[in-house]
Amino acid sequence: MPLRIWVSNNRETLSAIAIKNRLPVEELVLLNPHIVHPDLDITGKSVYLPSETEMNNEILSRADSKGSIPTCAVAPPEMLNNWIPLTPLSQMAEQEYDVLIIGTGAGGGSVLWRLCEQWKKEKKRIGIIERGDQVIPTHARNLSTLNQERLVAYFSYLSKPLPGSLPEYPGARQLFALGGRTLFWYAFTPRLHEWDLAKWPIPVQEMESYYGIAEQVMNVTGAFAEGASFTEILLERLWLRGYSKATPLPVAADIVPQSFGQTHTDMFTSSISLLARALNQRPFDLAINARATKILHDNGRVTGVTVVSPDKTAYTLKAKTVVVSASTFETPRLLLNSGFQNRALGHYLTNQTFVQATGVISTTDFPIPWGPLNIMIPQKPEKPYSVLMTGPEAFYWYPVSVERPLTGETTVNFFGYGKVEPRYENRVTLNPDKIDEYGVPEIKVHFSLSETDKNVVDQMTEGIKRIAKDSGVRLISKNGNPPICLTPLGDLHHDSGTCRIGDDPNTSVANQYGQIHGISGLYVADNSVLPYIGAENLTLTTVAFAIRAADHIIKQGGKQPKTK
Repeated sequence: MPLRIWVSNNRETLSAIAIKNRLPVEELVLLNPHIVHPDLDITGKSVYLPSETEMNNEILSRADSKGSIPTCAVAPPEMLNNWIPLTPLSQMAEQEYDVLIIGTGAGGGSVLWRLCEQWKKEKKRIGIIERGDQVIPTHARNLSTLNQERLVAYFSYLSKPLPGSLPEYPGARQLFALGGRTLFWYAFTPRLHEWDLAKWPIPVQEMESYYGIAEQVMNVTGAFAEGASFTEILLERLWLRGYSKATPLPVAADIVPQSFGQTHTDMFTSSISLLARALNQRPFDLAINARATKILHDNGRVTGVTVVSPDKTAYTLKAKTVVVSASTFETPRLLLNSGFQNRALGHYLTNQTFVQATGVISTTDFPIPWGPLNIMIPQKPEKPYSVLMTGPEAFYWYPVSVERPLTGETTVNFFGYGKVEPRYENRVTLNPDKIDEYGVPEIKVHFSLSETDKNVVDQMTEGIKRIAKDSGVRLISKNGNPPICLTPLGDLHHDSGTCRIGDDPNTSVANQYGQIHGISGLYVADNSVLPYIGAENLTLTTVAFAIRAADHIIKQGGKQPKTK
């Protein structure tokens, strides 16, 4: 009897092969006596099948005898062992990547999305690695099990104090996870002002164009609190008292609940949103728990990355282009450990000073429902700080808190962000006396405020007091804190500048596209490249820059980016 031979795929059984071929398993058992049990894993073994002719005759015979059409075969689906496809490092080491991205936060996720969008029909190989593990598959504020108190507690559990930050930068913490700090960020998305962007080596108009793309992909909206009397009435009070530029604070939130049958459950944008967009454009390789320890380069050209798994097995991932998006602290640490020499590398560490205040306001003037408070008072040239007003409590959860008591007063939060001068002496350096478990020296943070920076804090403190008075808010002590206070340096995760872009290699690490000076194929695309950060949240700016860097990589790869 003529037979066919079937070579078993990974984890296949004789029963599974019978279903796929629409054959009785008893028939295959008779044809394959060398297989002791039909449900045994027979990966790689040969299985005898009847010929195609005999199979077809058998199927038609069964159909005729029963007087009905044949039963549909239900083949076992291929298994996905996770909510996003993962690739083992051993498998990635067998490839050469056109682009390999290190880090899955805002910068890395944006580069990945743009490359996948523009190269969806190109035979390019894209890989991305993440040092951390999977924690949550969305922004933490999208989880109904969390409120503000539990969210802060969960972040404190997952993150760790930044090694080497004491005593000068005591508030700093690190989070290593798929999606990075975007899993917990506040989702505030203002643009930097023109007078700060004018100090960049990129034309202001060009950055504004990329802001538009970033706002679109991040679902940025100014209507998060639309119709909320809390916001509308306080805005009018501020406008009439001279705060003409006060405006609703833009938030990266998809506020459309449903359209055309699509449920919009990923409300607050994180880098997971970008990974999802990329995955729905084209496949890419993703490895987690993959610690990059060295950037490999030869004769001024990047060649790949040394990556170590948790069991300390080292792999070489070959790549024509490498994009480092590991964070303001980890990106210069990796570059320094890889032997790159640049006078500015690790220097010009910048953050914003962060003043917080808490107050209460009478609810008498606010029609029910109050809705959330969501106001931004931007900086001015003569006032180098911005102030955000939110409430009540954590305003994200207000719309679903149906049991909130309607008291005579409600909470108002003030967040003040002050400009800090980029200075060469504020820096991170390698500490050769402290080596981590992967053989990489830890960093030491050197950071202080200049007299100008301290004066900005004083101006901001007085400014918040005036804003509170003019809007009818009474500042109060809460949770053991005074009514208004300066948070510890580093507590605000707006750090930047350690791989700043610029035209002069003496005062910058990378060019205007994020390419490291003097090294072909090596790019940086995270907060560390931002040379001046103003007094606004940085995430939108980082995403805009990363998309621009990706477009440059695409152009260098021989294909101009398409316009929509």
